[in-house]
Amino acid sequence: MTEYTLPEPVVRTDHARELARDLVVIPNRGVQLVPNVGIIGGTHSVLVVETGVGPRNAAAVLKFAADHAGGRKLYLTTTHFHPEHAFGAQVFTGEATFLINKAQAEDLATKGPGYLEMFRGLGEPVARQLEGVELVAPDLVYDTSYDLDLGGRLVRLRATGRAHSKGDQVVTVPDAGVMFTGDLAEAGQFAIFPWFPPHDTDVSGTRWIEVMRRLAAEDPRLVVPGHGDIGGPQLLADVRDYLLSLREETWVRRDSAMSEETIVEEVRAVMIERHPQWAGREWIEKGVGCLCAEHAV
Repeated sequence: MTEYTLPEPVVRTDHARELARDLVVIPNRGVQLVPNVGIIGGTHSVLVVETGVGPRNAAAVLKFAADHAGGRKLYLTTTHFHPEHAFGAQVFTGEATFLINKAQAEDLATKGPGYLEMFRGLGEPVARQLEGVELVAPDLVYDTSYDLDLGGRLVRLRATGRAHSKGDQVVTVPDAGVMFTGDLAEAGQFAIFPWFPPHDTDVSGTRWIEVMRRLAAEDPRLVVPGHGDIGGPQLLADVRDYLLSLREETWVRRDSAMSEETIVEEVRAVMIERHPQWAGREWIEKGVGCLCAEHAV
């Protein structure tokens, strides 16, 4: 990963937006390493989705959530284990029940320390937010699905299987038609491929495509991506179609026995031409590397 030199990755709760009754999103405002954070309420409980990167961000999220909850029970979940989504969970200890899927819990335990060191190396703004991080185990772990009753509102937590990571989770609020995707979907940027061989090769472009096909078929009213602007169901279709085109352009060149360097150069040019306004161009190369490795499978 390249050094982070952009604005401080700080969650700004004063930008919160209500999407439906008792359902609020704290948007990332286009700031890298700041996720979209969800606050979902029912009659007796409130679920927080994502912590922000590090304890200070998580403390701001917890204060906002507690104020919104007004005495209701708090739950916390995270869409996957990556630092800007989950590395503030310690702040919620004793204040909320931390609930995630089994694969994500395993990722957090086995890969969390390595990702903490990697992200600390991205530059001072990120390292500053990660000061004092302690990785904590979840209070509740489910296998593939969990229905959380908040009181008059059911929230569905679903492990998708390996895609952006092994432990990806989608959170849906059926009565509001809202879906939180984590980094399975981003708005206005190329899909983030955490392809870091030999240390982490769990991302799967081919499985990610299948996940996006399933999510797009659900046709939610609103989609809250991991990063970027909230959108409609077309956002899911856009990610699915990008991944399909990335695989097609990569594999047709892989079949011709081009070098991976040449494949990256050509596919990058094609993707930028098709999506000139999208950010995160550095992730195209990672995606190509992942799909080249999967081509032989």
